[in-house]
Amino acid sequence: MSTNPYEADGFYDEAIAAGRHRAIVGGRWDETGRIQMSVLRDAGLLPHHHLLDIGAGALRLGCKAVPYLEPEHYWATDASRAILLAGHRAELAAPDRLDPQHLIEDARFDFPGVPGNITHAIAFAVFPHLPMVYLRRALTSLRRFAKLERFLFTVFLAPDATSAAAPCRQPDGVVTHDLRPPYHLLPEDVTHMARCTGWQVTRSDVMLPRGQVLFTAQPEV
Repeated sequence: MSTNPYEADGFYDEAIAAGRHRAIVGGRWDETGRIQMSVLRDAGLLPHHHLLDIGAGALRLGCKAVPYLEPEHYWATDASRAILLAGHRAELAAPDRLDPQHLIEDARFDFPGVPGNITHAIAFAVFPHLPMVYLRRALTSLRRFAKLERFLFTVFLAPDATSAAAPCRQPDGVVTHDLRPPYHLLPEDVTHMARCTGWQVTRSDVMLPRGQVLFTAQPEV
């Protein structure tokens, strides 16, 4: 049986019906959205760019990115399109700036229907919920976006291979694991997967909620 609550039958439907679309994407709604916008702007995101928000949930970032970007320059994917649409209904100050067709159900990180003009992508607090293979899939699939300048993503880290085999307490108190969510990786895991899929990654020292670590991937020339 999966220990990932997002995979439970009816999880999204029940949460949306109860008005909990914000709560199920991790809490700290406004704080985390502001942090996401800050790291994207520090990475060079400007209004004319095209952003792909991976694992966007109820548009915690989208409700800030859509007003900042030019109309229709925001795309979002998530395992549940229902949670994306709940965010579109409840969280956008000007819903007409975002066509719901830009909200795509995608649990496999294939990015179906996303156009090739994406310049920036972010997956914030996504991979801690998933086995490491999903990060590799995302890195591989994103290579088809020829205009992509930067892909920002967060993970939890364990300090070394010995520590990684046991639960690790992160700086913000979250306990992470190697075989069940929330997952941790080794720094070497991240750099190896990036190199094998055609990326160079840099690690940021910015402090993120719950002790996550921010990486920025850029295509290898």
